[in-house]
Order: sequence, then C-alpha cells, then structure tokens
Amino acid sequence: MTANASGKAAVKAALRAQRIETPSWAYGNSGTRFKVFAQEGVPRNPYEKIDDAALVHQLTGVAPSIALHIPWDKVDDYADLAAYARDKGISIGAINPNVFQEDDYKLGSVCNPDPAVRAKALDHLLECVDIMDATGSTILSLWFADGLNYPGQDSLRARQDRLAEALAATYQRLGDGQRMLLEYKLFEPAFYATDIPDWGTSYAHCVELGDKAQVLVDTGHHAPGTNIEFIVAFLLRQGKLGGFHFNSRFYADDDLMVGAADPFQLFRIMHEIVQAGALDASANVAFMLDQCHNIEPKVPAMIRSVMNVQEATAKALLVDSDALAKAQANGDVLEANAILMDAYNTDVRPLLAEVREEMGIDPDPLAAYRRSGHAERVREERKGGQAAGWGA
Repeated sequence: MTANASGKAAVKAALRAQRIETPSWAYGNSGTRFKVFAQEGVPRNPYEKIDDAALVHQLTGVAPSIALHIPWDKVDDYADLAAYARDKGISIGAINPNVFQEDDYKLGSVCNPDPAVRAKALDHLLECVDIMDATGSTILSLWFADGLNYPGQDSLRARQDRLAEALAATYQRLGDGQRMLLEYKLFEPAFYATDIPDWGTSYAHCVELGDKAQVLVDTGHHAPGTNIEFIVAFLLRQGKLGGFHFNSRFYADDDLMVGAADPFQLFRIMHEIVQAGALDASANVAFMLDQCHNIEPKVPAMIRSVMNVQEATAKALLVDSDALAKAQANGDVLEANAILMDAYNTDVRPLLAEVREEMGIDPDPLAAYRRSGHAERVREERKGGQAAGWGA
C-alpha cells in the first residue's frame, strides 16, 4: 500500500523517533541450558558491552540505551559506567536483578520458604534500585525463576504472599520517575507451578502495588498459540503495559532474534501499539530486546533484531486506520482483514532506507557493519581475559 506525502512524512517521523533498547547479555557468550558456544571477540566486561551497543546505535540510529544485568555487569563505580556510556552516545537503560543463579535460590528467591534466602534476594533487588540511582536508569526489570517442580513441595498461596511482600518493599524504594516492570514466564526452570506464570498474575500484583508497577511482556514466554496482541491490547487499555522483552520462539523461551519465527505476530503486536498511540514516547512503553544469541555472531544479530522491529513498526504505521475502522464498523470481515494484510505485505525496506539516509546513516546497517571491520578488530583487541557470558 502507499501513503500520501503528509502520511509518509508522519510515518518517517515516527520511525525516526522510535527507541529500541539492547541487552548487555546479548553481546556476551550465551546459549541454552545445554551448551554455550564461545565466540571470539565478545566483550570481557560491561565497558566493552557498551562499546558494542554504541556501535549498534550508531548503525541503526534507534538503539540509544543498553540494559544491564546485575551481577553479570557488576562494576565498582556505576556512575563511571554511566558516564562512559554517555561518552559513547548511549545511556544505561533497565536494570535487571539476578536472583536465579546462586545455589541459595534452588527453592526460589523472594518466594523461598527460608526467610534468610528471601532477605538475601530482597537485598539484591534494593541494591539494583541503588544502581538505578547511580546510573540514571528509570526501569527496574524483574523476572523471577521461582516456582515448584512437584505438587505439595510448598504452599502456592504462601508463595504468593511472600512474592507480594518483596514486591511491596521494592516498590516503596523506587524514587521519582522510576518504575518496576514485572515479567512473567509460563514455565522453566519450574515445571509444575511457576510463581508468576502469566500476564494475569503479573497484572494483579501490579494493580495492588500502584502506578509505578506495570507488566513486562516477553514475547517468548507464552504457550504456543497464545494471542499476545490481545494481551497487549488489554494491558494498554488498563494503562499497565510497561514494556516488552522482544525475542522469538518456536516452542518455548528460545530467545531467538525477534521476528525470526513469526514476523506476522510481531506486526500484529506493533499494530496494537500504533493503534493505541503507544509508539509515542509519552506512552511510556519500553521497547527492549531480550535475546541470547547461541550460534549467530552477536553484534550483527542485534542489528538484525533492531531492523526486524523497525520493519514490523513501519508496516503497522502503514495500516489505513480510517478505512479499517470503517470496515470494522460495517462488519466487513474480508475488507478489514485485507486492509491489515495490505500493510503487512508492503515491502518497507526502501522506506526504512530513506529514513536512515535522512538520519545521516547508512541505508543498510548490516552492510555498514561488515565494512566497519569491527568483528576482525575486536577479535584482536579482546584476546586474553575472561569473555563475558552467563554468570560472568
């Protein structure tokens, strides 16, 4: 489909203003619970992760922040880390606590039956709010691996009480302009019952907490066939959609590049965002990537993911909203669907190339990356030391 001159200008303006946050952990060695395949040239510390994230922003123009995972990105001076990021042209984004990798958390973290373990987990959550203060971050991104493997292992109700208590304590510590996003996950590592298994559980806790608590939708954390765009539409209506962890999956939490498995689903999600006016920064919806590239090279995979979100967004912006509303009001099922499919089937790559040229960057970010020599350079520069990765 095509847009008139004023419509095309508005689409371009929206695409230029889009912001997509990349995750620090995606730049290090990562993979599955079975194997992490090491790659040459990956960052050895958070500063080198920032270098790679800054390059992704330089080449795409829309990725100006990097999320941190603590303690994977632990440093002595977080203010210095934030200053380093600013010097590189990006900022520190969401802070992600880690309460799932230590032996103490075998039976859970904030839901653990042991009060001492719960206290340890809460201390870490509060520490991460301190890191938010030091870095200027405005988002605390919470995910808990807590759950049960066997019926009768623990009290389901008591675990919800413990979760609510920890969330409330963390919520009270948030400062002005800060918010907490509560993620959910259908299963894994808990296989019988997960303490936050779905958007409804997260939503209920966020409603109880207040305006600074919102739901975080990870697109890989649902059962096959789940209508994620319905969840997005409902949470937008309630003012409780805090943001996304964009990735892609075929079966479970595969953490593939966003849009790899089902680009049409990504388009449908972005269509709900655009129709609700939530692409605008004032809507306060955080568009973040959460990926663990196992076999593909890190930086170009991240560039491709950013581009996939851009393409889905561009298509969503091209939907003829007036015509769609008319068809819906008239009950014209085929026409309404055709209008949506018209936009989805549009090749938006030339449009995005124009947008990038107008932003003063290369119209083909991946080609620009290949010409940059970055991969070859970091293979030499980052020899020696301990490569960053899961738990490092």
